[in-house]
Amino acid sequence: MNSLHNLKPDRVVKAFERAGWRSEGQRGSHVKLTKEGSVYILSIPVHKGKPIKQGLLRDQIKKAGLTVEEFLKLYR
Repeated sequence: MNSLHNLKPDRVVKAFERAGWRSEGQRGSHVKLTKEGSVYILSIPVHKGKPIKQGLLRDQIKKAGLTVEEFLKLYR
């Protein structure tokens, strides 16, 4: 898997949790993730049956301090 195409939101949240991010709950359809020492808050949209758009996911991966390859290893 080399691509960020059609990734499931629930699994994306779990991948960020494996990277040390902690879920701070969900408001509406977005899960908020925080990490101690980071100035960023990741907001992941969780819409039933819809994958996360690639541009948004790339931005969240960059904010998390990960590369796409590192993220995809955590996603599996």
